[in-house]
Amino acid sequence: MVTVNVGLLHYVLDHIYGACVHRTKLSTPFFSRGWGGAKLDHLETMIKQLFPDFAAQNWPPAVIQPNWTTVWETKTACLKEGVFRTPCDEQLLEALPPESHNARVAFLAPKFVSPHKMACVVHLAGTGDHTFERRLRLGGPLLKENIATMVLESPFYGQRRPSLQRGSKLLCVSDLLLLGRVTIDEARSLLYWLDSDAGFGKTGVCGLSMGGVHAAMVGSLHPTPVATLPFLSPHSAAVAFCEGILKHGTAWNALKEDGASLTLEEVRERMRSVLSLTDVTRFPIPKSPEAVIFVGATDDGYIPKHSVLQFQKAWPGSEVRWVTGGHVSSFLLHNDEFRRAIVDALNRLQWKDSSL
Repeated sequence: MVTVNVGLLHYVLDHIYGACVHRTKLSTPFFSRGWGGAKLDHLETMIKQLFPDFAAQNWPPAVIQPNWTTVWETKTACLKEGVFRTPCDEQLLEALPPESHNARVAFLAPKFVSPHKMACVVHLAGTGDHTFERRLRLGGPLLKENIATMVLESPFYGQRRPSLQRGSKLLCVSDLLLLGRVTIDEARSLLYWLDSDAGFGKTGVCGLSMGGVHAAMVGSLHPTPVATLPFLSPHSAAVAFCEGILKHGTAWNALKEDGASLTLEEVRERMRSVLSLTDVTRFPIPKSPEAVIFVGATDDGYIPKHSVLQFQKAWPGSEVRWVTGGHVSSFLLHNDEFRRAIVDALNRLQWKDSSL
């Protein structure tokens, strides 16, 4: 009788998928045009502003007014898509490619239910998630729980992708920081819109992988309690690109050449240093840490378990749940667990007083 190590199979699946997507010559690597020069230095300064004091200095965020179009509606639900000018400041706007200046969202909500009796969760994109469909499928079954879904298309993705970029392979390291910073600004403005203009009784933010890192940052900086749900997420992008499978899809030689006198070893250290700006354990603890639920995978080839645990340790009162699988298999097979975490986190929040 042959004993099969299921965990090993999930881990191997991650590496097979990673080899196909990141290690063939048919695929462009991440950061093939290097660091991003002066733009990277500028962005490093701006990203540092996201740390503790920034939370109080930048609220309320820039007001947005999406222009809505109805995609479809049934007797019980409605899907709309909205477009709005990204609310980031002029310095960030100048750094963004023109294709990313307008943000796009999909908004799936129950009909005939008062918003103050509903919750809404903003779903942020993981690496390679260019469309609304996967996140709408994740959120769709939650309609019966009176939970609406807001899906944000990230800058550099989907219709916001620069013309020279192939797929999700960002051209420069600075693009990764810019994507994250703008996503956070846009998500914060969406949460403010849901709270103030739409009047939802509870709100949350979730994301898978890279989207989970951004969701954690948004939840951390929100001035009132919000459900925060990082799924299959590291505590820092440095983990994904320097330890996980994505290190095999990174253009280290291009970064070395762009770094003048750096050795390859020094290039990796600089990458760790730059991406340490995305270390969410340095961000403030969310206002309701009990409404933070991490979901990690037991055999994840992209995100090591120690990174998930480090995340949870930094935010006492938060919860970690584990699903059996790797990054890819969990992404495909465990949507019910992600939905259960969303429901449970929202249930740990108090309803807003609609009379205020």
